[in-house]
Amino acid sequence: MDTTGFDLCSAQKLLKEGFAPWVQELDIQFDKVADGEAILRVPPSARLNRIGGTICGQAIMALADTAMVFAVSSAVNAYVPMTTVSQSSSFLRPAADADLIAHASIIKRGRNIVYGEVNLYTERPDKPIAHITSTYMLL
Repeated sequence: MDTTGFDLCSAQKLLKEGFAPWVQELDIQFDKVADGEAILRVPPSARLNRIGGTICGQAIMALADTAMVFAVSSAVNAYVPMTTVSQSSSFLRPAADADLIAHASIIKRGRNIVYGEVNLYTERPDKPIAHITSTYMLL
């Protein structure tokens, strides 16, 4: 894979070639990947719902973790091997029957450690579904 520059085309290629099939099955779409930010969306699917029809926490966490990979890659202007060191979640309200949107951004970038956060929402960013903080190590 070309590692010079990182844009939407690079993100789509990385998702297809570098992520597990079950992550690809989330049907992730990219709204933005640039300048240490990534906005990803997952359309509603009964496969992601728990009893009661709301999106399960596992799907929310998977989307947040995936979104941070793209935010980190856009911050360093390339995909580089990395690993999640920590991920802390606060689930704020349930979501159902709408696109789940993850807005990931870099809080602080060190030489080998990157700190970020992901805000997840449906239609309105001011009505968050979850807030995730993450730490990644560049390998």
